[in-house]
Amino acid sequence: MKIKYSELIDQTLYFPTEEFDVAENQLLFHGIPLMDVIEKFGTPLKFNYLPKISTNIQRAKAWFKEAFEINDYKKDYRYCYCTKSSHFAFVLEEALKNDISIETSSAYDMDIVKSLYEKGKFDKNVEVICNGFKTDDYLAKIADLINSGFENITPILDNYRELDKLTESIDVNFDIGIRIASEEEPKFEFYTSRLGIGYKDIIPYYSQKIAENPNARLKMLHFFINTGIKDTAYYWNELYKCLRVYARLKKIAPEVDSLNIGGGFPIKTSLNFDYDYQYMVNEIVSQIKKFCEEEGVEEPNIYTEFGSFTVGESGGHLYKILSQKRQNDREKWNMIDSSFMTTLPDTWAISRHFIMLPLNRWEDTYERVFLGGLTCDSDDYYNSEQHTNAIYLPVFSDTKPLYLGFFHTGAYQETIGGYGGVHHCLMPQPKHILIDKDEEGNFVYTLFREEQKPEDVLKLLGY
Repeated sequence: MKIKYSELIDQTLYFPTEEFDVAENQLLFHGIPLMDVIEKFGTPLKFNYLPKISTNIQRAKAWFKEAFEINDYKKDYRYCYCTKSSHFAFVLEEALKNDISIETSSAYDMDIVKSLYEKGKFDKNVEVICNGFKTDDYLAKIADLINSGFENITPILDNYRELDKLTESIDVNFDIGIRIASEEEPKFEFYTSRLGIGYKDIIPYYSQKIAENPNARLKMLHFFINTGIKDTAYYWNELYKCLRVYARLKKIAPEVDSLNIGGGFPIKTSLNFDYDYQYMVNEIVSQIKKFCEEEGVEEPNIYTEFGSFTVGESGGHLYKILSQKRQNDREKWNMIDSSFMTTLPDTWAISRHFIMLPLNRWEDTYERVFLGGLTCDSDDYYNSEQHTNAIYLPVFSDTKPLYLGFFHTGAYQETIGGYGGVHHCLMPQPKHILIDKDEEGNFVYTLFREEQKPEDVLKLLGY
């Protein structure tokens, strides 16, 4: 009879993986001895493994390079990092090591661009794609950077007023793009995305407002759907709609040379994750080329804006099980030393799952449990995993501490959870470390931020 936790994993999941392995009864993440990390820094603990950011960028570049070669695609591919996924300086600085562009979504992102320039992380040739609905402040900051010599900043028009505002403020010639307002899946409460300009309105808008503009040059058509890049009829249908607009636009606006297909590469949230990235990239490239050939237009440069894919798999959260509560004859609650609602808000807000594994005691027997956080909110729990919608962990013991890790948590959790601010039930933000490798391949640990102190929280509240 197989009763050990390691045996459960062996018979239900793909293990070990490129990220995970077990040595001496303890979990390794990319070779990182996590129990050693806990011994050094304690729990609760947030970490980012920086080399994973560069690895994923280079993986995507390789997939597109191969697809371009297979399909004899003549134009270029450009990888953009979607900053809203994680705004931390260490994320941007690691990503920028890989010759990428930056995508912004708000006025405040422009301050980050300016700060990175002042720190010498790039020069004024950096390419910045400016998305989102643009407030007057956002437009003013775009204009200021372009006027100061940043020639590769491309605002993507979200509505009609933005071009007028930019033209009034920018003293030199500049490039622009147009975002297509894609049609949403039937399950959505609304039919068309609130972002962008409708398919049918783009050609008339170009003819009436852009074609004769003395300063603005249309360079890019932007396309994105909320479902992400999936091999579904819906995705391909929306892509074809976009390509039809591109072909019609290209015939009257030869200066248009780029198609931005947005983001949407999924990240691994389960050890049973199955997604053929190379297949999807090859299909996208081949469909774009085929469509352009049929329409008799030149194929575009392809841009992507990967956010979660860039940074998501670099992150992790480590917790200790404080105690176990038995609420009835069947339900056992393991209580972590933090809160899911405050540190992993997507588990509460959208029932998101991450990869969850114990860090130690893999050779012990296991039991079915629920996981609870420390706030008094009934929704502060994590109640299912890939094991037939249940959580199985080594049996709780008062004398043998059990530690857990949640992995691939590096995108959106900090900004949604309000990093460094006030949180539900005044739960403090955990200590945050960065993990890198030196030239000899040794792990290097850097404390990024100490655990939030009670007095800091009280000060924010006016006490």
